[in-house]
Amino acid sequence: MQNFKYSSPEKLKKKIEISLLFEKGKWRTSGNLRIIVLKDKPTLPIEEGKFGVSVSKRYFKKAVHRNRVKRLLRECYRLHKDLYREAFGEKTLGMLFWVSPELPQKFQDVEAQFIKLCESQKK
Repeated sequence: MQNFKYSSPEKLKKKIEISLLFEKGKWRTSGNLRIIVLKDKPTLPIEEGKFGVSVSKRYFKKAVHRNRVKRLLRECYRLHKDLYREAFGEKTLGMLFWVSPELPQKFQDVEAQFIKLCESQKK
């Protein structure tokens, strides 16, 4: 049985981890999605994988719209966690961004772009 939870230990919250991610992480883009990933290395041991989402206030002025996009991104991760871990690794810090001023119409659009992003990383 698959684990479809997005539990608290998986959430990227610490300011230290986020700043480390921005300093040493690698950027990948696919469509309207952009992800920054930092993989486990001997010089930088990561105990467990963590994942976060962010939506720019520049693109979405209203908090209602930002929260909607963040919910969609978290739901994509939650449902396709195995695909994400297969593409980026078990011990990985990652943060997902929506980089378009257009509000996604359907969850399926966001989901398709997330899957495409993960599959492009595998190659």
